[in-house]
Amino acid sequence: MRLTGLWCKCPKSRSERVGWRPLIVFLAVFTGAAPGLAQQITAARYDAPTTRYAHGVLGDAVEWGALVLTLAGGEETRLTLPETRVFEDVAPRLADLDGDGNPEVIVVESSVSRGARLGVYDADGLRAATPHIGRPNRWLAPVGAADLDGDGSVEIAYVDRPHLAKRLRVWRYEDGGLDHVADLGGLTNHKIGWDFIAGGIRDCGNGPEIITADSDWRNVVATRFSAGKLTPRDIAPYSGPGSVQTELECGG
Repeated sequence: MRLTGLWCKCPKSRSERVGWRPLIVFLAVFTGAAPGLAQQITAARYDAPTTRYAHGVLGDAVEWGALVLTLAGGEETRLTLPETRVFEDVAPRLADLDGDGNPEVIVVESSVSRGARLGVYDADGLRAATPHIGRPNRWLAPVGAADLDGDGSVEIAYVDRPHLAKRLRVWRYEDGGLDHVADLGGLTNHKIGWDFIAGGIRDCGNGPEIITADSDWRNVVATRFSAGKLTPRDIAPYSGPGSVQTELECGG
């Protein structure tokens, strides 16, 4: 599996971008035939805009009440959240987490009383999720998914409360569940009001690295996960989102 970061400069006005915000998109590229083609997810988008969760961390008060999945046969499956939850996110992400050739969908889902959690969906609904942060108006910003340590299992990385705790968290997807495997403080990938998430996961020939900024927005940081530990290193001065994207693309 190869992960590629793409910078999508999408329209910013609310009327133009229902269902989309600028984002770093993580695409999992697969080889070989995929089993269960009829249920294979080929695209995902958010729908049912709602203002029932007044957080606005992504620049406006509108979040999403439904996840729409396009399947290989062309049909769509619509998954609707209860009134107590929303998708508080820039866009859903496709990644094959269990190696079966059929991508899962990674989302940020927020409870009006317990804040955000990271969720994994397939065409049948929610498959796995991290715990909610624990209080409203607390959010997390996904980084990406990859086999970060070469053990054959896929890890998912996100920054927990990128404006407050600024803590990188890594979870391993295994046996249909998410297991917490590592944390590291002092990193972030989002500023309040941004309708995109900076950074991602790159592989410049020496294995996967998580690309973020440091907590003070002074440096772009590459972090490796190995032997159960996260090890960061500064790789460039931070001079805006473009400097993070340059490093995500292995220095341009």
